[in-house]
Amino acid sequence: MSVRIATFNAENLLSRFDFSGFRNELRQDRVSQLYEAVDEAQYRQMEIARAISLTDDTRQMTGQAIAEADADILCLQEVENLDTLHRFEYGYLFKMMGAGYRHKYMLDGNDSRGINVAVMMRERTRDGAPIEFVAMTSHAHVTYEAFGLYRPELAELARPSDRIFKRDCLEIDVRIGGKPLTIYVVHFKSMGSDRGDVDGRSYTMPVRMAEARALRRIITDRFGERAGETRFVICGDFNDYREKLVISGDRRNGHAFEPVTEKLSSLDVLLADGFAVNAVERRPVLDRWTLYHTRGPAERHLCQLDYILLSPALDRIGAAERPDIVRAGQPWRTLFPPGQEVERYPRTGWDRPKASDHCPVALQILLR
Repeated sequence: MSVRIATFNAENLLSRFDFSGFRNELRQDRVSQLYEAVDEAQYRQMEIARAISLTDDTRQMTGQAIAEADADILCLQEVENLDTLHRFEYGYLFKMMGAGYRHKYMLDGNDSRGINVAVMMRERTRDGAPIEFVAMTSHAHVTYEAFGLYRPELAELARPSDRIFKRDCLEIDVRIGGKPLTIYVVHFKSMGSDRGDVDGRSYTMPVRMAEARALRRIITDRFGERAGETRFVICGDFNDYREKLVISGDRRNGHAFEPVTEKLSSLDVLLADGFAVNAVERRPVLDRWTLYHTRGPAERHLCQLDYILLSPALDRIGAAERPDIVRAGQPWRTLFPPGQEVERYPRTGWDRPKASDHCPVALQILLR
């Protein structure tokens, strides 16, 4: 018996408009900057037209990527609310997959933009085993001081009384054919922009380290010393990586992809001592990436930001299973290592529309 689980940052699955760009140019979409609105009312009309014109193609591709991942349980990031998720499923996924994800779970987290983590489930796995929802717990309320995780390097980023998780650590218990499984869904602090001589990833690293430590504590507090023998899986966008493929070269002469290992990553907290296992590491090092990052030709790399981490018990059972990474929704600007090119979804743009800036990761997990 098995269950197929996927994680996907759907990139701003929202049902509202953002008009803040009228007063803050940094929040303006680049196409809006080509036009000059005479007043705020006209800017709002322009923004509505821009957003709606882009949304249909985008969400068709988002739906195609989810359909291709074909998960029994889908963990999502960047979802506004359950109503938005219902509308997306009915308007897009239903046309592609039928009445698949009848059950949806989400709680409001801490993100200032109102983007949350969520879970959608089928009633049965593809194998026919019933999927039974048992319980859901939010950990959005946990503070640094409550967990004793406030450290000096956080001084510029947070206060002791602040909440640790920038969105949430959503804990969901299910039974698959009667067998228990605990799922943790996270979306860690984004890397942000550079601060002077400090790159954005390094500057915000203390927050992600604290989030990882808090997540590990939540699991060990619940399962104790036997955590490694239990069935838990951690899914989500960690906004961090342990390795990346640095890209050099150009279109005319070809591109090179060089693996580079990072000295420090928040993932180390969860992977140390074999506490959890990164399932994507079953793939070759050049084929683990889930996101393309670029700030122009001088700064380009591929990296894994999206993870399915398994408890040692689950890893031992399904060691031969290799996760799938769905990349057909990537925009044309994404550079693929040789041999990894895919046929992109119809109407994919150079930068947009696209399914998301992230790729879904899906894994068939054996349960015995």
